[in-house]
Amino acid sequence: MALTLDVLATGAQAATTNVVSKLDISFERTTASKCPVTFDVHGYFEGLPAGAQTIEYRLVGAQEWKTLVVPAEHGLVYQAVLETITWEWAPDSRDYAVQIEIDQPDGLRSNALYYFKCGTPPDGETFGVAAEDITRTTSGGPLAELAADAQLASVRARSGAQVALVNRYTVKADLPAGPISFEQLWNAQPAGLAINVQTMTGGQLKKLLATPNPAGTVLTPSAGLRYTLGGGKVLSMTLDGVPVTAAQEIKVAGGWSLIAGFDGWPRWEGTTTYTSGPDDTGALASYLVAHSPVTAPPGDRVTVR
Repeated sequence: MALTLDVLATGAQAATTNVVSKLDISFERTTASKCPVTFDVHGYFEGLPAGAQTIEYRLVGAQEWKTLVVPAEHGLVYQAVLETITWEWAPDSRDYAVQIEIDQPDGLRSNALYYFKCGTPPDGETFGVAAEDITRTTSGGPLAELAADAQLASVRARSGAQVALVNRYTVKADLPAGPISFEQLWNAQPAGLAINVQTMTGGQLKKLLATPNPAGTVLTPSAGLRYTLGGGKVLSMTLDGVPVTAAQEIKVAGGWSLIAGFDGWPRWEGTTTYTSGPDDTGALASYLVAHSPVTAPPGDRVTVR
């Protein structure tokens, strides 16, 4: 069944009070193939009152409401698998987006998630708005930083990832100011690489970042990580403002080809932690929509001396 984000079916009787104040969802692939693909949709419910709760929810565009029973002993954030979805390729497929709505007076909806390997959006659909031009530089720049932020956001809830790294050469074209079309999105991040997570020590991460790249580029990190290169080594590095130690374990996200050592950097050391993330194109679309209007990151997370 095709899922769209612009159809809101009616039918279930609305609840008398709002039970959920916020709902985030995330993908977790259960197949290795890009398409067909099967994935679980995990929901993260916030603001639940004390005690047992019953929540009616459904996929946006679906007719059937489903019931989630939350036990009395729940934490500040209650997590549950809401759907398991399989998409297969078809020439006229519109299976490319997922969003959950809750049957309560405020009509709460989750964030929207996108995956373009089994279907493409109709002409004219946009994916958020860029408040200004978001450009690349020879070393990465604002667009590479934005892509890293998007990749981290796409896997953090399921994997516990703390940082993401992006190869500047997987970011192919600038995003101009204004509504972002699918063509612009695809031109900016066309690889469609699955995002995985590796657990590394601070020492292993510094070794990776200091490795000379044949193209003379550096790896661009997500917002929490900053580092300085000089004399063929990492001179300093902080994660969320705290200096990184050599023995410290860090969960690092990246496209599978970068982690595997196919993009001019060596294969990442450490332990494979998570291999079930979405693709990078869909991650960027999801992030743009969730944070629109999007401003350009400053492009200053890496300093080269």
